Amino acid sequence: MDKIKRLSNTVKDLVMGGGAIAAGIATTQTLKGGPPSTELTYVLPNARSAVVFALPLDQDVIESFLKKEDMAGVNINNHRVNTMASGIALELAEYLNMKGYDAVPIIANAVYRKDVPGGLYSELPPISHRYLAVRSGIGHLGLSGNVIMEPYGAAIILSSVVTAAELMPTDPLPHEDSYCDECRLCMAACASGLMSTDEKTTVTMGGIDFSYARRRLYSRCDYVCGGFAGLHSSKEWSTWSPARFPIPENDDDFLPALLEAAPAYKNRPKQDFGCNIYHPLVPGNRLDFTCGHCQFLCHPDKKVRKRRYEMITRSGVVVQDADGRLKAVSPMEAVEHLATMAPERRALYEKE
Repeated sequence: MDKIKRLSNTVKDLVMGGGAIAAGIATTQTLKGGPPSTELTYVLPNARSAVVFALPLDQDVIESFLKKEDMAGVNINNHRVNTMASGIALELAEYLNMKGYDAVPIIANAVYRKDVPGGLYSELPPISHRYLAVRSGIGHLGLSGNVIMEPYGAAIILSSVVTAAELMPTDPLPHEDSYCDECRLCMAACASGLMSTDEKTTVTMGGIDFSYARRRLYSRCDYVCGGFAGLHSSKEWSTWSPARFPIPENDDDFLPALLEAAPAYKNRPKQDFGCNIYHPLVPGNRLDFTCGHCQFLCHPDKKVRKRRYEMITRSGVVVQDADGRLKAVSPMEAVEHLATMAPERRALYEKE
């Protein structure tokens, strides 16, 4: 037991020393009964444990992003923190391998199972960082389904390492300690309608239940967060996407909508931040991260949440100039801006 305890402390200390703000351990027993994305043996047949950890996103760039004053800060920070989290996972996995324990790093994002119906486009991760995180006590599941923790809210990035080493599991946080009061601002700030307003998903891991709003088709998030479209149904505000293609109501209509919007997405000028995000499912491979509202809005202080929601909904809509620059304007100015475009250019932003 002393050996197991020492190794458990060591792996947590390693990731915390690398920049993590929280670390936890889940095991095949504490995850028992969970969904397929909690089956550690999927990535390592002799798996016994997983180390999961969180890194913070920079709070200083969030509000300028939500106010549509600066897009670069969030995109650069998001990319670098994801890379750092994945690097820490690799470092820990190699440390365990050197100590004689099989271990596999699970990078932070943009990796999916290929051997399921739909392949990569199912967007089913090999292992769910967020399920491991809530089961091991890193944070709670908010109504949005994002992992939330104080004082960072949902503005965190998760990564994990699956290992054959026997480690001591950490306990989940008490449900009553969650700051989520189901204010539903995450839903109100989501132009894609990803979260169901009347149904919840409950996941049971190791005999403990965790619930959040049922997520509808993930293509909704791809379509809006990925920048294919971004204009809210009210037409009063948008994400950082300058595209105004329709956001379907029914899940079955999203694949055709994505396919129709893909050529315009690929041909619109992309922002070059010198630290660009690449994604395997994006046409042209370059991703402009244009939304993330549910993640960035969520904060332990409800006054901050409300303020950030107002930033999103009162900052207007985004248009793109001929030189590729994005800017926020009033809804009326956006309509006038598009009306001046030649038909072939206008087609990059909206349907006739």
